[in-house]
Amino acid sequence: MGEASGIEVVVFDVLGTLVDEPGGLRTALREAVPTADTTPHDHLASVWQEYVARQQARIGRGDRAYADSATLDGEAARQVAQLAGVTDPLTIERLATASQRLPPWGDSVAGLADIARHFPVIGLSNADRATLLRLSSYGGLRWHLALSADDARACKPAPEVYRLALDAAGCPPERVLMVAAHAWDLRAAQAVGMRTAHVRRPAGDPPRDTDRFDARFDSLEELASAARGGRFL
Repeated sequence: MGEASGIEVVVFDVLGTLVDEPGGLRTALREAVPTADTTPHDHLASVWQEYVARQQARIGRGDRAYADSATLDGEAARQVAQLAGVTDPLTIERLATASQRLPPWGDSVAGLADIARHFPVIGLSNADRATLLRLSSYGGLRWHLALSADDARACKPAPEVYRLALDAAGCPPERVLMVAAHAWDLRAAQAVGMRTAHVRRPAGDPPRDTDRFDARFDSLEELASAARGGRFL
């Protein structure tokens, strides 16, 4: 089937594409801050994600030395705990591991397993190795290989992160499909020669009118159906 579509390997973004990152953070915050009378859980989750995104951008610009996702999550957890008035060390420690317990989107488990029956599947994420291990166990996600940006000591969208997947795939970049809910992720994958497919998610980064991705899907079920029919792109 891979030959019929011209694709040999499928690479998936994880956070936001396969798992509901904001929803999982809100759940962890409700556990840590049951009432959140003064600062809503939605706002705290946004503060968390914006903090991590800013720090990863600083790393990308060379304004900060590389730090893995566990470090950044720990910093974000302490920041939102301070905003919410949480001081218990054990509560903050558990909150810092919230990214290990993000729930899959409703179609992720079955869709990913279906695609993995036809193609080698790689998870490629800014999440550190331990987080990827626990995420796959927690959510029942099936991939053949999970690669962390840790291995490149960089954060997506740095090109060296995508080259990890290309090196592992062992085939020309035009035969590797990058699947993500974030248009910025796909633009960076295009820049190293990968083919691209956008999957729509509630918290994703939608394509611009100027984006020319190879395919767009409303769900992983739709993507898996295309894979089964040998008509990925």
